[in-house]
Amino acid sequence: MNANCSDNYKNLDVNYENEKSKNYFYSVTPIHTATMHCSLPLILSSNEAGWNNIYLEFHRQPAGEIPKIYCQKHSLCIKTDGDRGKSERWLDDKFQSRCMAHGDVLIVPENISYQGQWNNLIEFILLGIEPKLVQRIAYESVDPEKVEILPIFPQPDPLIYQIAIALKTALLTNKFASSLYAETMANALSVHLLQYYSTRKFTLQNYTDGLPKHKLRQIIDYIQENLEQNLSIAELAELLQMSPHYFGRLFKQSMGITPYKYIIQCRVEKSKMLLQERELTIAEISQRVGFAHQSHLNHHFKRLVGVTPGQFRDR
Repeated sequence: MNANCSDNYKNLDVNYENEKSKNYFYSVTPIHTATMHCSLPLILSSNEAGWNNIYLEFHRQPAGEIPKIYCQKHSLCIKTDGDRGKSERWLDDKFQSRCMAHGDVLIVPENISYQGQWNNLIEFILLGIEPKLVQRIAYESVDPEKVEILPIFPQPDPLIYQIAIALKTALLTNKFASSLYAETMANALSVHLLQYYSTRKFTLQNYTDGLPKHKLRQIIDYIQENLEQNLSIAELAELLQMSPHYFGRLFKQSMGITPYKYIIQCRVEKSKMLLQERELTIAEISQRVGFAHQSHLNHHFKRLVGVTPGQFRDR
């Protein structure tokens, strides 16, 4: 094992088939991932982004292999390059020899064995999802019985591909202000897995009435009073004793937009008020309304208002 990885070895959520597997290079993020022979360092990781219940790694690896492992999270591998080199894999002890195409998605549920090898340079995104998140959504939104995610050999799934690319972009552009967005995507991804890749095909409950007025007012007041905080969907849902998925659907029914978009709109509106008062710098305003950096305020302000904060103040 490479010396620079040995100290992080104990933090990985992987069970190994045998001791020989430990002689491979391992990534240091909490996914499970890359037990890869002759692997290159990670290009991108969510390890320091403060995400909850979902993890991301972006890899570009030469020909190599993954010895038999058992993942402790629901794990998705999304191929992002166009090279269709030869690859083989064993998923839950079932064998497949097939080229993995651009946009293909491999699904490895928790505690399911996986082993693979490939003969060319490959580029891919790895997503890890906490099983407890999927179980909570299944319990409150689908069925009280425990459901299982199915192991799926590589196949196209445009929605999972789009979510993976969107999360990668969020890490690249707004790493330390992406946790709320990542949480929203984690909920959407969990629902998608339950609906299309679980032991039974479910029809998700259709919520049409939205939040009760007093609960909607409670949440709106809480958001307005705590904009400077790092608000999360889980935190807001807990106030109403709901799952994040259930809360998100009811909130959108009531407001017409997701909680994430509503919070961004509130932060921009408050920044407009503070800009008109001309007492704080734009950097101070960005912190006052909950943006991690001034660049995040500039981006969302220009997108929603049509001008930059500086141009708005100079009107």
